[in-house]
Parts: sequence; structure tokens; C-alpha cells
Amino acid sequence: MFGIGMPELLIILVIILIIFGAGKLPEIGGAIGKGIRNFKTSFQDQDNLSDGKKTDKIEDKDK
Repeated sequence: MFGIGMPELLIILVIILIIFGAGKLPEIGGAIGKGIRNFKTSFQDQDNLSDGKKTDKIEDKDK
């Protein structure tokens, strides 16, 4: 995974714990999760819009 092994991930986690503290980690995790979810839905919406435009053009040609 991007050349990052388990020891590197543990070091990053320890640094994050030191900077933010254990109490803030659930909030940070939730914010990251919401960001990823919004990112995925924006791509799905973009695909739906592009698919909708293609079908509209096809329907207009049939009329």
C-alpha cells in the first residue's frame, strides 16, 4: 500500500496520538469518513449526470 508498511503506520499513529490526543481521534476519524463518503458520492453523482446527458441526446434524436 503505497510503500508504507506496518511499522511506518504505527509511527504515524503514535505521532497523531501525541499531536491530537486520544480524545480527539473519534472526531477526526468521523470527519475523515464523512469526507471520503462525500468524495465517493460526488463521483457517483458526476457519473449519473454524464449518463443522463447521453440519454437525453439519444432521446432528442428519436423525437
